[in-house]
Amino acid sequence: MNLPLTPIRFKRHAARMFGRKEGVVCDQLRLTYQEFGERCDRLSDALRKLGLQKGDRVAYLSFNCHRLLEGYFGVPQIGAILLPLNIRLAPEELAYILNDATPRLLFFDPEFIPLVEALRSGLHSVEYLIALRGTRPTWAYSKLYDEMLAEAEPREIDYRGIDENSIAELFYTSGTTAYPKGVMLTHRNLYLHAFHRAQSENGSDHDVGLYTVPLFHVNSWGSPHVLTLRGGRHVILKKFDPLEALKLIQTERVSVLQMVPTMVRALINHPDFAKYDLSSVKTMLVGGAPGSIALIREVEEKMPQCEAIGGYGLTETSPVVSHAHIKDHLAGSPKEEQLWRKATAGFALGGTEIRVVDVYGRDVKPNAEEIGEVIIRSDVVMAGYWKQPEATAEAIRDDWFHTGDLATIDEEGYILIVDRAKDMILSGGENIASAEIERVLYAHDAVFECAVIAVPDDKWGEVPKALITLRTGHKITKEEILEHCRKHLAGYKVPKSVEFVESLPKGGTGKILKKVLRGKYWAGRPRRVQ
Repeated sequence: MNLPLTPIRFKRHAARMFGRKEGVVCDQLRLTYQEFGERCDRLSDALRKLGLQKGDRVAYLSFNCHRLLEGYFGVPQIGAILLPLNIRLAPEELAYILNDATPRLLFFDPEFIPLVEALRSGLHSVEYLIALRGTRPTWAYSKLYDEMLAEAEPREIDYRGIDENSIAELFYTSGTTAYPKGVMLTHRNLYLHAFHRAQSENGSDHDVGLYTVPLFHVNSWGSPHVLTLRGGRHVILKKFDPLEALKLIQTERVSVLQMVPTMVRALINHPDFAKYDLSSVKTMLVGGAPGSIALIREVEEKMPQCEAIGGYGLTETSPVVSHAHIKDHLAGSPKEEQLWRKATAGFALGGTEIRVVDVYGRDVKPNAEEIGEVIIRSDVVMAGYWKQPEATAEAIRDDWFHTGDLATIDEEGYILIVDRAKDMILSGGENIASAEIERVLYAHDAVFECAVIAVPDDKWGEVPKALITLRTGHKITKEEILEHCRKHLAGYKVPKSVEFVESLPKGGTGKILKKVLRGKYWAGRPRRVQ
């Protein structure tokens, strides 16, 4: 028997095996898995009644919410493609993505009504603008999301009609280019990713997961499938607030946390931290941004029942490909050695191969010192970049996905990411492409040349800094440059500092040498990124 590999089967299994169990908690709403499954099926029926077909994109501009979680199953169940949007992006960035992905439908939270109203005249493909809750603007579809579902039928769709190699989800990544690229993840990618993680994490239906990271983020979107596969409970936090997270951990007895380091620090250093019972938390997965041994140690000292570990993944790999668990035969190793390993990106999950290679494609020595590029071969690697075959061919060569990340590897297969190739900046868990910021800077009349580099920051790990040479006869202040950036970029992408310089160092071909520019800022500080 050969059934299609699709995460839709997880929803079906949970509704049958855990139907009477409380599966989703979102604000005051509590849904059993049977109720959740029926809402997903109603969404599918509502979409079909609007005329959506296989391959159509359905976009969400939404905070974390059970309605977005329903989209993870209700949209791909009919063969359509889920497109969660980063709510932190600037209007022109969202416009680019929407016109590149060409969705027929856009769901939106009421907080984004002014943004959608400003965007809608410039959207080429969107036929339906549907409010998820609250106020319905006059220009939006005649029914709210829940009204649509109330009129739809909870018809369960036969997953056997799904092509496992068709696209289920489309996520845009800043990558290393000026414009974001759409990463195509198939039903097969997502199904096997959930099983790879489930095997590594050794979870069960006792698990209670808290969504602290936005569901559009690389650090969060694999969790809906994994938790549903296990029959665990989804606890949804609209947007991260450390105090609200502490309250939910205590009241819902959360057992699994998946957070970027800035969130971890905010949580464990909150003034009210000691007032809450966090004894239910057994695992904290720390990734998506610079981590450290000190952070892992602090978590485990303040939450002694909890194992804190690093991990590694990319948008292009569905996302998680490694975890930093301590292997059984290493359990007796010295405490500091274990902490070092937990703070790394870890070793490959089952079903995934990870190599670290030099510029000639040869494996570096597994001595935790020699640096090379991380390449990955796995069932979870994307189908490719949306409408960008050349970029896909550049990234996937000889059946290996080339990440552009530089790392060391030790004799046990633990990898430590030491830098990011092609000048990617990773700040507070968000990927920021220096080329994107430079494109905005070059649009200003006063800018002659510019370079954006990562500089160290105690809170965010690293942040973007702009170095600029001005055109002759032009005068402009740093604040004016920053204001220009704020008009065209999401807030977290705006450089944290600006420096005017007489010239920028260049190589023989005229390329600006960012490595030279970074040197003085990182001197004496290892640039370690997870």
